[in-house]
Amino acid sequence: MKDKYDVIVVGAGPAGSIAAKTAAKKGLSVLLIEKRQEIGDPVRCAEGVSKIALKKHIEPDPRWICADMKGSKIFSPDGTSIHMAEEIAGGEVGYVLERKIFDRALAYESAKAGAEVMVKTRATDLIIEKGSVCGIKAMHLGQEYEIRSKIVIGADGMESKVGRWAGIDTSLKPSDMETCVQYLMSGVNIDQEYCQFYVGRKVAPCGYIWIFPKGGNMANVGIGILGSESGSKRAVDYLNDFVEEKLPEASIIEIDYGGVPVSGSIERTITNGLMLVGDAARQSDPVTGGGIINAMDAGEMAGEVAYNAILANDVSTKKLQEYEDQWRATIGKAIDNGLIVKDTFVKFTDEDLNSLAHSLKDVNFNKMSLIDLLYALFKANKKLLWDLRVLFKNVVKNELDL
Repeated sequence: MKDKYDVIVVGAGPAGSIAAKTAAKKGLSVLLIEKRQEIGDPVRCAEGVSKIALKKHIEPDPRWICADMKGSKIFSPDGTSIHMAEEIAGGEVGYVLERKIFDRALAYESAKAGAEVMVKTRATDLIIEKGSVCGIKAMHLGQEYEIRSKIVIGADGMESKVGRWAGIDTSLKPSDMETCVQYLMSGVNIDQEYCQFYVGRKVAPCGYIWIFPKGGNMANVGIGILGSESGSKRAVDYLNDFVEEKLPEASIIEIDYGGVPVSGSIERTITNGLMLVGDAARQSDPVTGGGIINAMDAGEMAGEVAYNAILANDVSTKKLQEYEDQWRATIGKAIDNGLIVKDTFVKFTDEDLNSLAHSLKDVNFNKMSLIDLLYALFKANKKLLWDLRVLFKNVVKNELDL
């Protein structure tokens, strides 16, 4: 490890690894650090991802693909099921990954591009001089280091300290985050080509339960509920009730706990010499909590902007605004729309959710486009979905513009 780099990336998840790879491919000297001793562990997501979006960043590899999904099945509180084809089932339906291998593959790609990767290396503070971030203080195997850089990219997840150290407000209220628990289970005998989602206040208040097949009879079975809904009955209690009822013969072989931001965009993700990406920048989907593709997209943007800024010898907030503008015009728009949907759906009763499901029960989603789906939903549930009318119009307009 040297004492100076062009770029230091803190956190070797999808956002950090893609940022490091992008910057390194441009010829910059890059250090990618990860506080844990193993990249990709523990797993803190259902591991589902869109095929098309993933292929923009890395060629799919059977080593880290557990299942190839055809679509999803959504179950309303009264058991009504809706089958959706992969194309309109959402950004988390496509491949089910093995994140422990996938994340390491991304880190390997960054190393192959020229980045230096250091595990068991924890950022303990930023070096800030004359109002600009110019490096980090780090701890590696009990020894303290000061490592300077022209730009620091914070990819250190929902708990991001990098953002706070730089004076960026990344605080979250309980209603702005999902409390999540996931079991990796064996003996889950379900259709291996479909993800399953269960909604309703009795099973997962202001959230949902998921089952993502992982091949054979294995599956991720998890829950996410708003932090504000976690009281005397916790997320893990809801999940245990579900497993006892629906999967009594299955066995738990791994447990993961974590939180996911569903707050929508934060006020800013840049300051002099620093950019935030991924969950550290609150770039996850407010509806599903999914964030792998958003993280990778943002990481690529940050790597490109880092190169442009260093080439121009200007790492000021003004110059890094290029990153802010790019991600808000793309990822940010989807997040803002998702927040409108989330804020509407958390008000729904189980009766409301059943009504939505009944209106779509006989629809053939294999022959339906996104526009058709929106029209079908809104036509049958105008009163229920009135708060989303502007969103529907915008989506339809954007689809037609394409």
